[in-house]
Amino acid sequence: MAELAVTGATGGLGGRVARALAARGVAQRLLVRDPSRAPELPGASVVRSTYAAGDPEPMRGVRTLLMVSAAESADRLEQHLAFVDAAAEAGVEHVVYTSFYGAAPDATFTLARDHWATEQHLRASGMGFTFLRDNLYLDFLPDLVGEDGVIRGPAGAGRVAAVTRDDVAASAVAVLLDIAPHAGATYDLTGPTAPTLTEVAEILSAHLGRPVRYHDETVEEAYASRRRWEAPQWQYDAWVSTYTAIARGELAGVTDHVERLTGRAATGLAAYLSRTPQSPA
Repeated sequence: MAELAVTGATGGLGGRVARALAARGVAQRLLVRDPSRAPELPGASVVRSTYAAGDPEPMRGVRTLLMVSAAESADRLEQHLAFVDAAAEAGVEHVVYTSFYGAAPDATFTLARDHWATEQHLRASGMGFTFLRDNLYLDFLPDLVGEDGVIRGPAGAGRVAAVTRDDVAASAVAVLLDIAPHAGATYDLTGPTAPTLTEVAEILSAHLGRPVRYHDETVEEAYASRRRWEAPQWQYDAWVSTYTAIARGELAGVTDHVERLTGRAATGLAAYLSRTPQSPA
């Protein structure tokens, strides 16, 4: 079986990485929760694996592992820790982990704290590691627009260096194809600029063909407006802290790490919208 394993191949990021590796003729093992949903790719074997199970068997013989962070949930950190322990027990030599920009124990964005804890657990595992700390997904910015054409959130005049999933995937592929130079490295993956949400709205207006504006909510207004969706408290906190992290400047830094890894500049919002069909309504 392949010595390179990829998790999350049924998702947006892991799927991009798996397809790119297959296109290069790289043998890989796809670790997925539901094998029936796994992509059929040349040179790829499919093995059922779940983070929470903590089972080392699906990773026996794997040398290099791409660990895409699990879906947001109340127990995501516990899932991550169990999976890291299983990987170490299986004899995995190096883990490339998709973390988050500014991961820290006191990060404003609540879920970035879980990423930091996962990083620390990997550091202590004895395995080699590389951390890909991606900023917010630029692909998601159009989805922030409500039906009334308004982006709402307590981000103030803060800036966000959002990055496309394509750029994150290409960065991951570059690392996986030549792991040695990246041992112990942390890469902050960002877009080429860091616009405010007012500027994001202006760019979206130009490309969507309809007015989009940004409304700077108070934190109290943000919680109130999101409670129309039934969710646990940790989820409300995560949603709102996405914006407050922007307001505090924690997502503003722009790096050249995508270009350093891939050999091409990161994609900005206008360029992304120009090449991606967008619904005007």
